[in-house]
Parts: sequence; structure tokens; C-alpha cells
Amino acid sequence: MEFAATGVFLFVLFLLLGSGVWVGLALLGVAFVGMELFTSRPAGDAMMTTIWSASSSWTLTALPMFIWMGEILFRTRLSEDMFKGLSPWMAKLPGGLLHTNIVGCTVFAAVSGSSAATLTTVGKMSIPELRARNYPEKMIIGTLAGAATLGLMIPPSLTLIVYGVTINESITKLFIAGILPGLVLALMFMAYASLYGIFSKDYKPTPEPEMSLLERVKNSRFLIPVIVLILIVIGSMYLGYATATEAAAFGVVGSMALAALQRSLTWTSFTQSLLGATRTSAMIALILAGAAFLSLSMGFTGLPRALASFIASLDLSRFELLMALLVFYIIIGCFLDGISSVVLTIAVVEPMIRQAGIDVIWFGIFIVVVVEMAQITPPIGFNLFVLQGMTHHEMNYIAKAALPMFGIMVVMVFVLIFFPDIATWLPENMRQR
Repeated sequence: MEFAATGVFLFVLFLLLGSGVWVGLALLGVAFVGMELFTSRPAGDAMMTTIWSASSSWTLTALPMFIWMGEILFRTRLSEDMFKGLSPWMAKLPGGLLHTNIVGCTVFAAVSGSSAATLTTVGKMSIPELRARNYPEKMIIGTLAGAATLGLMIPPSLTLIVYGVTINESITKLFIAGILPGLVLALMFMAYASLYGIFSKDYKPTPEPEMSLLERVKNSRFLIPVIVLILIVIGSMYLGYATATEAAAFGVVGSMALAALQRSLTWTSFTQSLLGATRTSAMIALILAGAAFLSLSMGFTGLPRALASFIASLDLSRFELLMALLVFYIIIGCFLDGISSVVLTIAVVEPMIRQAGIDVIWFGIFIVVVVEMAQITPPIGFNLFVLQGMTHHEMNYIAKAALPMFGIMVVMVFVLIFFPDIATWLPENMRQR
């Protein structure tokens, strides 16, 4: 039965996705067919109950709040202020102002949670500035493509929220687990930019004018608002004063205050941010509802248990299992966005990792790094499409520029495997509320 169910699930799923049906509706359709063919339970009643249960989770309320916070900040002058504050300090490093792409994305990731929002916000300011200073085009695009994926890892991460809700794990712990790996990955990107600046013959940017220490410190005032916002959102969770949902509410209030201080909070920008957050939240909620129903349907067929037993019978080591999952997620990431990849597969993958004794918090960070790769791999790499719209280059050019960043992320996977404490130390030692 399990093999027949697998064939039906895959056939219907690829048929629906190939016909252009929304991912959430495709998941619901696959689950409905599975319930009708392989169980005696009424599919309609099961679907209504499951969708309500999946949509009424209190933990899930953090999702639209963090999305709204990112939408508000996207419409402020945050990118312009970050460039003014960061450029005096980055200019003298090997690689120069390329580091503003990486550090700027890291900073905005800490208040956004979205890779696309991070890329668009930082890119709309840095691309023209770096081009005007004669920085290599492929490095401008490559560093932006790679560093923008940090929006998926550094809290607040939408992907980690979805993962936590799906496996019923603490969102706060997952957020805290993403801090150190996110910073390590950012440092690896910066190391690459530095080495390029030192050894590449194509690196001939226009030198920046000299600035005194006092002038640099004075320019740093532009970073104060966003740093305060980061401390409020992440600090309140780490110190145990707020749950992820409460921290999201603080973030929305703080982002509105920041927009008001910058005089960029108008009725138009407010309504646009609210509508943008509503659209994104509704899309993710539909995917989660479809995934919950699909998990129920597969549970009735016994497919997850059978697959977990099959994997166990192969007697794979922990490392071999992780390598298989790495290849698996890279392949499906070429065709699905990150959130869809997680919710579509986690019902099958979760029993495997638990049976192998893999920490679910650590695995959440592992899967986010791999999903980050999907953002810059053709043909569906979303960051590549965003960059194509911003730079007007062909997709092949952008994908080649992002390829070194993909390699760095692969290295990061092995760093996580051999040094798991990078992801587990902070959540294990955080103050419990």
C-alpha cells in the first residue's frame, strides 16, 4: 500500500504543480486524493478539521507580525541610513564597500525575516553606489545574492517559524539557535570578499575619501535606530522577557516608530505594508494548511513510518543520512521555494531524524542553510529573479556570480555537522521564561 500511495502522491503533486496550481492548493489536492483512495475517513470532514487546527495555532501569530515589521521597514530610508553608517568602517577593509552588502544584509535580516525583503532593501541603495565606485559587477551581484539569504536564518526567520510550527518546537529556541550560525556564515562571506579584494586583478574600485575617526563615529548615528530595534526584538526573547509573538509585536511598534521618526510613515505606506503583509501571510498560511492535511493523509497510509523504517534498514550513519538529505533538499530546492520545501517534506523527514537521534533544533538550522542554497539555484532561485529585475542581467550571468556563495553555504553545512554546538549552545543556555 505504501508504494502505491507514494506513486499516487507524487503523480498528483507533480501534475498539479506542473499545471501552475498554487503550492498550497496543490498540497490540499494531493492530500484529498490520498484520503479518498487509501482511507475510509470522509476527506471533507478531515480537511476542515485539520485546516482549522493548523490555522489556529497561537505560535503562528508571530508570522504575520514579523512579516508586517519587514514590510514597514522596507518602505523606510533604512537602506540609505545603513549605507551611510557602514561605508566609513567598511571602506578600509580588504574588499572595501562590498562588505556593506554583507553587513547590511546581516543587519536587515535581524529585523526582517525575509530573504527577498533583505535583498531588495539593501540592493536598491548599494547597487548604484557600488557601480558608481567601479566595483566588479559580478561581486556586487554575488555578495548580495548570498548575503540576502541570511534573512532566512538570522532571527526573526519566517522559515524557522514555519519549521517550528510544523514539528511543534519552540520558535524562540529556534530563533536563538540561528544567531551564531548566521553570524558565522556572514563572516565566511566577508572572508571571501576580502580574499577577492586582495588577490583578484579585476578589483580596481575608486578609492574612498579619507575620513577621521570622529567623522566615522558621527556617521554611525544612522545605525542606532536599527540596532535598538534588533536589541528589542532579539534581546527580549533571549533574556526570556518575551515570547516570539510578543517580540514580533514589539518589533511592529518599533518599526512604526522608526518610520515615523524618518518621516516615511504615511497613510499610503502604512496601507501598502499592511496589504503586503496580508498577502504574504495568506500565502504561507495556505501552504501550511495544505501541508497539515497532506501530513494527515500520509499518516493514514503509513508512508512516513514505512519510509523511516526503510531508511533505518539501510543502516546509514548520521553523516550519511545528512549527506543524503543535503542532496535531496538541494534538488527539490531547484523547483520549490524554501517554505514549500520545508512543509512538503518535514512529515516524512522528521521521523527519520528523530530515529537517528538528530537534535530537532540543530536540524532546523541545517535545513535552513540548505534552503538558503535554493534561493540562489536556477531555475526557481527567487533571489536570482529579484536580482534580475534590479540589475537587468541575464539569469545565467547572475547564477554564475552567485555560485561562489553557494559553495560557501555547502562549506557551512559541514561546519554545522562537525561543530554542532554553533547551533545548540545558545538555546541550551538561554534564560527560560
